[in-house]
Amino acid sequence: MLKKLEELAVRFSELNEQIQDPGLVKDPKKYKDVMREHAHLSQVMDAYAAYKKLLHDITDAQHLVTEENDHEMKEMAREELKSLEARQPEMESHLKMLLIPPDPLEEKNIIMEIRGGTGGDEASLFAADLFRMYTRYAENKGWKYEVMDASETEVGGYKEISFSISGKFVYGSLRWEAGVHRVQRVPETEAQGRIHTSAVTVAVLPEAEETEIEIKQEDLRIDVMRAGGPGGQCVNTTDSAVRITHIPTGLVVIQQDEKSQIKNKAKALRVLRARLFDLEESKKQAERSAARKNMVGSGDRSERIRTYNFPQNRVTDHRINLTLYKLDQFMQGNLDEMIEALNIFAKEAALKNTASAE
Repeated sequence: MLKKLEELAVRFSELNEQIQDPGLVKDPKKYKDVMREHAHLSQVMDAYAAYKKLLHDITDAQHLVTEENDHEMKEMAREELKSLEARQPEMESHLKMLLIPPDPLEEKNIIMEIRGGTGGDEASLFAADLFRMYTRYAENKGWKYEVMDASETEVGGYKEISFSISGKFVYGSLRWEAGVHRVQRVPETEAQGRIHTSAVTVAVLPEAEETEIEIKQEDLRIDVMRAGGPGGQCVNTTDSAVRITHIPTGLVVIQQDEKSQIKNKAKALRVLRARLFDLEESKKQAERSAARKNMVGSGDRSERIRTYNFPQNRVTDHRINLTLYKLDQFMQGNLDEMIEALNIFAKEAALKNTASAE
């Protein structure tokens, strides 16, 4: 670990020199990459400096314990040594976590897609509940969200809804939300009070910049049509809805949330770009060896990741076996405890994988 930290100290000095170069800002991509790496290594170097001071203090205390003749001073040094050595494992563990390279996707904004699965109307209502939960979490974080497209049901739920969330460390926080969310509760339509089980699917797509995913005009088929509302009703009388088909992959995106055809087309291209980027990232992950796969989950939207049990006020994440008996608070957007646990678990798994690979 110390050897690796010394190597990173050299790299940090190199980055400090690069930042001083006025020509760096002329290359926006390189500038962004350098600043991201510098920010990460700055944290590592601060922790390393604190760790080196701790080692120095331990050495001083050990010297006093063995060399000091004054009994009282020796006892004080022995107590200090005990306290310092107790801090060492925790600091080493923190440093090891910091040594895991950050995923460049973590800082990206996202497009989240929520779809009602098994359970009919109850699933659509829970899809609406999840949408409110995530947007409240976004508001708590000071992030911005925008509805991209929504297909409402007659009972006030969503057959499906897609929305973007932008802010600091959005994908890094919400990436593990992808998968099947199962709900157990008594539906409002249930007269006999029986508990029903329904499911909702969540997809989390990192938003790609135009420079990251090139979409050729000749690869697109763009159709315009009249937008429709719940139950097939017509919500506007102009051909504002847009359907874009990406011919090479067969991906289809429909946007009808805006009254403007131009705005719907722009939104559809954002969603298409995110889906193509997600497709590329999925291919890269599949090519990695099994040992390097993250243990939290595959991100596969068919994987059941969490159960929301309303009668017991319980939410359980099946990937990390964490159960919280505060579902009422969870649904209000208080997700930090769960999200932090998932991120810690992911880093610990990555640390084990790195160690086994070495």
